[in-house]
Order: sequence, then structure tokens, then C-alpha cells
Amino acid sequence: MGAKHESTGAAGDGSQDGDRRIGRRALLVGGTAAAVGTAVLAREELARLWWRVPGVERPRQEGAVDYAAARWVAASDENWRRADRPDDFGVDMVIVHVTQGSFASAVKAFQDPSHRAATHYIVGQDGRVTQMIRELDVAYHAGNRDYNERSVGIEHEGFVDRPQDFTDAMYAASARLTAGICARYDIPLDREHIIGHVEVPGTDHTDPGPHWDWDRYMELVRRAATSAPSPGASKSA
Repeated sequence: MGAKHESTGAAGDGSQDGDRRIGRRALLVGGTAAAVGTAVLAREELARLWWRVPGVERPRQEGAVDYAAARWVAASDENWRRADRPDDFGVDMVIVHVTQGSFASAVKAFQDPSHRAATHYIVGQDGRVTQMIRELDVAYHAGNRDYNERSVGIEHEGFVDRPQDFTDAMYAASARLTAGICARYDIPLDREHIIGHVEVPGTDHTDPGPHWDWDRYMELVRRAATSAPSPGASKSA
């Protein structure tokens, strides 16, 4: 991936993001009360958040994917943080990235704990899709904590200044993936909710760059959303 990785947030993004474990809800553990504002935490809220007690983890099935057409390769734990989306953070956005390198170099970077950044998915020029972080969890990819918490990030293999890198197979596979994500979280199929990394407030990244064909991509996403069957979500935790 080289000295500069265009797509994901800088190392500071992970360290800044990592200090928020419960997000917008307050949970007092180890005392005699748990409250959100002045209201008593509801039974279903406790049932959902019990796994946040120190030493307890929410059950996950190893190797499970959220998109049936994806293969699972785990990112380093240092490049994301555990969550329970969309229960603790609503998901209302997909963010498009470009790797500024090969597929293999992106996978290697996201497995590197010192990289401190990763996306949920990588889409190759041949159309293959790899998932490295569960959609439940917050990936350090946008360079903006709020956008990390509310989005799913998708990398695309290639370089922003090489339009030939954005292949037909890549566009089609990514569009199917994005359509599936939007269906799961009821995300509108528009450019306010499907954006490029360059559009994230405060970022200094330029991807997916001027050669990414947004009109073509959005048409493919809408077409994929209306076609059936489409690879969907894994029901496994």
C-alpha cells in the first residue's frame, strides 16, 4: 500500500475513535443502577447491552459475513471497535473508498495493527468481495468519528488517477453490495447517503477521485436494488 494509503483515515482516527465504547447511551456497570437520562433502563435495553459488562462479550460466530457473496478475512482488532449497530448507532450511509494499491496490499494493511484504519469491505477489480469487519462494528475508515459510527465503508482496488482500474466487474459487484447494505438499514439510494471519502467533513483524502463514475454507479445500485435474488445478509451473529 506504500507510504500513503489514500482511502482510510489516518492513525489518529483509530486512537480518537477508540475511546468511545458505548456511544450515545450511558450504562453504569458495577453499581446499583443503570440509567439513560432520568429514565430506568428498559428490560429489552438491558438484554441488548448485557454483553458490555467487563469480561463479557456479545456472542459472534467466527467467520460469519453480512453479505453472502463475500469471503471473510479478519482485520486487526486495532483497526475497528466493537459495537452493536444499528442498536447503539444507526447506520444511514455507505462511504466509497479507493485503496491506492492492490487488493492484496489493502488486506495486508487492514491486518496490520499499526495501520489503525480499515473498511468493512474490499472489492477487487475482478469483482471479488472480502469482508474484514462486521457491519455490527465501527470501522476506522472515514477520518471522522460520527461518520465512522453511522456508515459502512467499502474499498475498491486501484488508484484514483487510473480510470482503467474501475472495471465493469468492480462496479457491478460493488453496486450489488451497496444495494444490499442499503436494504438492510433502509438507507435511501441517493448521493446524500452514498458518498465518497472526499465528501466526509474534515478529511484530507480525495478518493474515489474524478474518474469514479457516480452516475453509472448509482444507476447500477438502483438496478441491483430492484432485481432479485440478490446476495443478502447472513443471519448469524
